[in-house]
Amino acid sequence: MIEAGDSGADERLRRIEAVTDSALSRLDVPDLLDELLARVCGLLRVDTAAILLLDQHAQQLVATAAKGLAEEVRQGFRIDVGRGFAGRVARDKQPVVLERVTPAEVVNPILPDKGIRSMLGVPLLAGSELVGVLHVGTLTPRRFDADDIRLLQLVADRASLASQARLGSIDRAAALALQRSLLPTRLPAAPGVDMAARYVPGHHTGVGGDWYDVFTLPSGWLGIVVGDVSGHGLPAAVVMGRLRSALRAYALECDDPADALTRLDRKIQHFEAGKLATVLYALVSPDRTHVRVSLAGHLSPMMARPGHPVDTVALPVDLPLGTGRPRPRRSTTVDFPPGALLVCYTDGLVERRDELIDIGLERLRTAIQPGPAETLCATVMTTLGVEQPGDDVALLALRRDPTTG
Repeated sequence: MIEAGDSGADERLRRIEAVTDSALSRLDVPDLLDELLARVCGLLRVDTAAILLLDQHAQQLVATAAKGLAEEVRQGFRIDVGRGFAGRVARDKQPVVLERVTPAEVVNPILPDKGIRSMLGVPLLAGSELVGVLHVGTLTPRRFDADDIRLLQLVADRASLASQARLGSIDRAAALALQRSLLPTRLPAAPGVDMAARYVPGHHTGVGGDWYDVFTLPSGWLGIVVGDVSGHGLPAAVVMGRLRSALRAYALECDDPADALTRLDRKIQHFEAGKLATVLYALVSPDRTHVRVSLAGHLSPMMARPGHPVDTVALPVDLPLGTGRPRPRRSTTVDFPPGALLVCYTDGLVERRDELIDIGLERLRTAIQPGPAETLCATVMTTLGVEQPGDDVALLALRRDPTTG
């Protein structure tokens, strides 16, 4: 309860209002961070303020915004979590006060060069996850009290929300741009076959690592790939791009899909440790009469043949890529008669929350009818209701020309 005559309480209230002003929410994130630092410098009567955001991959703090320490940002200053003053705040996820700055306590040479004498740092958190560090400093000795710490933590919480929104937006935009640049803008023209494809990013999970690819090899065989890298966002999209490029290279050297996937498995285990991927890799013969398929933990394709019921192609399923358990991989040759339609897809097409995957597979099987590949893709996407899927969806349909015999 704040009483009218309590000047100390009034001052605290004024300081809190200054950093929770609703007008700040209308600013772009860089401007918001800059304004928060400017306000905190005035409210706490400090000479410097800086925000360092966490680079999750490198586990380093990166100078992102600053007042009085612009060199940190211009020089792209980085520091490992656990090292130096900011690294200690990040490691412990607790406020840290330095009443006397010494070379033993700080590793950034800019701070002593500026004449910083005292510092206060607090973590930027999203729940229990570290987002970064906010620290302030003075050119004269200063003893920061509990109110100072609470106010700076309030600013850090505001900055954390803004930073998370910014990073999420940047991550999604970059992942989507990368994915679009890697997916075929137009499927290659291949004699004897008709092809169509769809890709829809997940609505709830964001862009992930699903992809499809089609390429013609010098031998005349036609390569078909549908894959799904574990995870979401830019990291998954980056790994997807690397696997796609590597598989294309292996395809030039291997005439057996299982051999190519074995090499890709070694690649992901060595260079992308901790990542998993499922992949369907198939080669369609030059005369289009048969298809050689190898599955690395991926869902089997479905085939519609004139005069026959639609069914899942009976194929052995080997381990996903990246499990770290070497096993022989297998390729299976499947007949591909005239007019047959081969449908390959990722699990986002058939999986739904609180529903057995068998229900989704049956829904897909019912939607597939022999006919042009483009018609099939349009029908499947409409029937299965994937305008805003919960997970990424990749769909690739390949139909053999019914007039070839």
